[in-house]
Amino acid sequence: MPSTALAPLSSLTGTLPAFQHELRVYWEDTDAGGVVFYANYLKFMERARTEWLRGLGFEQEAMRRDEGLIFVVSDTALRYLAPARLDDWLRVTVHPTDIGRASLTIDQQVWRGELLLTEGRIRIGCVDAGSLKPTRIPARILQALQA
Repeated sequence: MPSTALAPLSSLTGTLPAFQHELRVYWEDTDAGGVVFYANYLKFMERARTEWLRGLGFEQEAMRRDEGLIFVVSDTALRYLAPARLDDWLRVTVHPTDIGRASLTIDQQVWRGELLLTEGRIRIGCVDAGSLKPTRIPARILQALQA
């Protein structure tokens, strides 16, 4: 996987405010020591992106069923700064930074209170659900992202 350098996310500016999704850390999210297993941060970020799209009025299952389109992750880069632990209450942010015709780059952060735990840059692409070939993001979604 090519390395994607992460710019300091604290300096993000743009027209879209960061979306925030909150969640609790459960046993299933942790390793034997009660610390969140590193790959689970990707799951937390996925949940936040799903809720972000839902909040914009776009449900991914309806998009797949009605239009034959899905979003897939094509690239990730994460930086782990501090651990999350069992029972922590986390806030996961979503901030689109690059909106293309067939893909989006999204900067995400995971916070516990005022402490930044993890930050990542995720690239997702719109593909045909059957062939998995890239296709354009529907115009109504692009309009909502650029509003």
